[in-house]
Amino acid sequence: MESILNFLTGLNDVVWSYVVIIILTGSAIFFTVRLHFVQFRLIHEMLRLVVHPDKVRPEDIGPDELSETLPDVGKEKYISSLQAFFVSLASRIGTGNLAGVANAISVGGPGSVFWMWILALLGSAIAFVESTLAQLYKRKGDGSFYGGPAYYMKYGLKKPWMGAIFAVLMVLSFAYTQSSVQSNTICAAWEKAFDVEPAVMGLMLTLMTLFIIFGGIHRVARFSSAVVPTMAVIYFVLAFGIVLVNITEVPNVLKIIFESAFGVGQFAGGLLGTTVMQGVKRGLFSNEAGEGSTPNAAAAATVTHPVKQGLIQALGVFTDTLVVCSCTAFIIIVSGVDVHASSGVQLTQDALTSEIGWIGTPFIAIMILLFAFSSIVGNYFYGEMNVRYMTSSPVVLLIFRLGAAAMVMVGSVVTLDFAWAMSDLFMALIVVCNIIAIVMLSRHAVFLLQDYRRQKAEGKNPVFHKEQMPEIESDLEAW
Repeated sequence: MESILNFLTGLNDVVWSYVVIIILTGSAIFFTVRLHFVQFRLIHEMLRLVVHPDKVRPEDIGPDELSETLPDVGKEKYISSLQAFFVSLASRIGTGNLAGVANAISVGGPGSVFWMWILALLGSAIAFVESTLAQLYKRKGDGSFYGGPAYYMKYGLKKPWMGAIFAVLMVLSFAYTQSSVQSNTICAAWEKAFDVEPAVMGLMLTLMTLFIIFGGIHRVARFSSAVVPTMAVIYFVLAFGIVLVNITEVPNVLKIIFESAFGVGQFAGGLLGTTVMQGVKRGLFSNEAGEGSTPNAAAAATVTHPVKQGLIQALGVFTDTLVVCSCTAFIIIVSGVDVHASSGVQLTQDALTSEIGWIGTPFIAIMILLFAFSSIVGNYFYGEMNVRYMTSSPVVLLIFRLGAAAMVMVGSVVTLDFAWAMSDLFMALIVVCNIIAIVMLSRHAVFLLQDYRRQKAEGKNPVFHKEQMPEIESDLEAW
C-alpha cells in the first residue's frame, strides 16, 4: 500500500504542477476576459435569481415542462433551479471546506488560502460556462431533465467517445473516490470526538447512503434543499462569532495570509510552488469549478434560459470558497494551534476547541457529518447522471448504486493520505477533459449571455428557444 501511495503522490505532483494548474488558471482568465468579467458584473443578477427563483410557465419552454413548485403530472416531475443549486452546493460544501482547507494550510501554509480565493474569483467564470452549456444540451428523461459534460461532448462536440471517457472518470472520481474521502473525514472526526470505531461509523453511513440514493434525484434534491442552508448558516454564524470576538486579529490574519502567499521567505525556501499548488488543489476540491461536476446538477433544473442556471452555479463558487472556506481558514489561523501537529478535519477540530472549548471537537464532528454526507449524496447524483449516459440498463444502475455505497464503507477504513491521493489523480484527469470541451464550445456560452442581457435590457424575463441557434437546433432536445 505504501509503494502505491508513493507512486500516486509522485504522479500527482507532476500532473498538478505542470498540467492542471496551467490549464485551470489559463482557462479561468480566458473565460473571465471573453465574458467581460461576467462573475463580477452580474453578481446582482445571481443574487436575484437565488432570492427570487424562476417560476417557469409551461408555455415558456415547452408543454411538458413544469413549474418550480414541482407538481406531478403523470410521471413527470422536475426540480427547480434553486433545488439544482442546493444539490450542487451540497457537493461543494463538504470535506473541502473543513478538512481540505486544513490540509492546504498544514502543507502549503496560510498563503494557500489566498490562492483558493483567486481560483474562486476567476474560476466562477468557468462554472458559468460549463453549467450554461449543460443546460443548453440537457436531455429529457422520464421524470426529470439530465445532462452534463458527457452530453455536451456528445451532442455539442460530436465526440461521444470523449463523453464516454469523461463519464467513466466522473463515476470513478465523484461517486467512488471522492465519496471515500468524505466518508474517511466523517469517521476521523467522529473517532476523535466520540471514540466511534471507523468501521461502525462507516456502516452507518453506508446504510444512510443507500436509503437516500434509492429514492432518486427528487429525494436527493429534497435532502440537499433541507440540509445545506441549515448547516451553512450554523457554521457561518459560529465562525462570524469567533471573528467578532477576535476582531482585532483580523488585520493580522490577512497579513499572515498575504505574506505567506507572496513573502520573500516563500521564494527563498522554495515553498511558493507548494503554496500555490495546495491552494489550487484544495480550492478545486472544494468549489469544483472546472471539474464538470456541478453541470450535472445544473442540467436537471427547469429554467427559461440556460444563462440563469449558469449564473446561479457561478454564485455557488463564491459561496463555497469566499464564505465557508474563509471561515475555516480564519478559525485555524487565529487559534494559533500548531498546523503540523495534526491534519485534515482533526486540525480544524483542534483549532475550534482552542476557541470555544471542549464543545469544538464534537461540534465539528456533527457539522462534518452534515457537510460531508450531503457531499456523498451530491456526488452520487453526479455519478448516476454519467452512468445513464453510458447505459439505461437497470441492472447496471443497481450495480453502480451498490458500488457507490460500498466505496463509502471502504473510505471509512483506508488511510487519509491514500484517499486524498486517489481523489487528486481522478480530479486532475477530469479537469483536463472538461476544460478542453468547454473551451471548444465557449462561443455558445458567449451567444447565450449576449441574448440574455439583450432580453433583460428590453425589460423581458429572458426565454430561450432552440430556433435562436439554427446551426445546432437539431441537437437541442429540451428547448
